[in-house]
Amino acid sequence: METTTFAATAGFPHPALVGVTGAEETLAVQGDPHAVLPLASVTKPLTAWGVLVAVEHGLLDFEDPAGPEGSTVLHLLDHTSGLPFEGDRPERPPGERRIYSNAGFDLLAAHVAEAVGMPFAEWMAREVTGPLGMTETDVTGRPSAGARSSIGDLLIFGREVLRPRLIPAALRDLALTVSREGLRGLVPGYGTYADNQWGLGFELKGAKTPHWLSDTLPPQTAGHFGAQGSFLFIDRSRDLAAAFLSGVPFGEAHKRIWPALTEEIVTRYG
Repeated sequence: METTTFAATAGFPHPALVGVTGAEETLAVQGDPHAVLPLASVTKPLTAWGVLVAVEHGLLDFEDPAGPEGSTVLHLLDHTSGLPFEGDRPERPPGERRIYSNAGFDLLAAHVAEAVGMPFAEWMAREVTGPLGMTETDVTGRPSAGARSSIGDLLIFGREVLRPRLIPAALRDLALTVSREGLRGLVPGYGTYADNQWGLGFELKGAKTPHWLSDTLPPQTAGHFGAQGSFLFIDRSRDLAAAFLSGVPFGEAHKRIWPALTEEIVTRYG
């Protein structure tokens, strides 16, 4: 593992913890890989993995009713249930629009907890973070945005997405494929897009610009960023995953450096 400094983070006024991994091992780290910081919405891909494990175990199905009337587990996973960012009153019928929803992911976790017969955090610890050895990850907060973790653990999860052990590769492929193409929707902090592509718990780069990922990354690049200045992305074309933690609210400084940083990562380690 290389200890490095990324040029794109020069002048960034906050901590900038960065990690890069291939499918088998960590390639590079900037800062303390064991520092535990809030993930905010980077929690969602972890939560989605817990849902996929439950699907693989036969404990629930994507078409199970969940959330508002007419909504299913799949609608909650791909942000098409109609629920708003926060709150329980739907803004649209299910499947009509991509509405990014914390409330939907919290409902999703509650549905899984009922299906598996234990609290969702316990399920996650038993079936996801425990088996993967993510000892620095705390999933007892909100399933939508409340986990805390380290760069080291996020890279472990990145390797799981690249070479899944907890679910079949075909289920991983489904999670990282566009679910319901052509839906309009908002990426918080960036704007509304006519085709706001999303997989199951993972945002897909698609043709969105401006974006937090470099415009040169493939449309299939999957990931998530969070309101506490965090991101995780998976570039399967390069067999690469990378994570960023800062522990401070997302703002203009993050928007300034992230496209250049993600470009620097794939150029140096792709």
